[in-house]
Amino acid sequence: MTWFISPANAQDAATPAPAVPAAPTETHTEVGHEAGGKAVFPPFDTQKYPSQILWYVIFFGLLYLLMKRVLVPRLSTIVEGRASRIAGDLEEAQRLRVESDKALGTYEKALADARASAHSIAQASTDAAKADAAKKRADIEGSLAAKLETAEARIGEIKAKALGDVNAIAEETAAAVVAALSGQQPSQDEVAKAVSAVAAK
Repeated sequence: MTWFISPANAQDAATPAPAVPAAPTETHTEVGHEAGGKAVFPPFDTQKYPSQILWYVIFFGLLYLLMKRVLVPRLSTIVEGRASRIAGDLEEAQRLRVESDKALGTYEKALADARASAHSIAQASTDAAKADAAKKRADIEGSLAAKLETAEARIGEIKAKALGDVNAIAEETAAAVVAALSGQQPSQDEVAKAVSAVAAK
């Protein structure tokens, strides 16, 4: 269908069509043209250039309007939406990074405070343990000193008693020896003096 009619086309349309010859009895494999000429490919026919250019302009204008009114606004909306989404994501990432930095700082401060508190508690416990150990040591040393004094006193008593018993035994033995040798019983005072003199040496 031709929408644009050139003068050559109008002249062709006004010329009556030639009579169709009777169908030949033989079948030809090639289609002949009048006067042996060759048919021109329609897009390359110079007589149809004006109509083709007109339709090119119409379709180009329609395509331009479609791009300008429909496709470009949609693409702009999509690009702006993605840009705003990316900007929002970047702001959210920046906010989360700041919050994580604050949380990290708070954690490090709490950890340092906990270490300092643990150190002070350990130092206080060590000092308390040392003081308690010193007090217990002083109590034990005092108790041992008291027991030692009691033991020394007891030993002194036992020693004095033992020495007293030894003197008595020595006096009896000496009196018996003198009586056996001399045949006379010495007096108790003489024997005590003699034993005391020997013990003093």
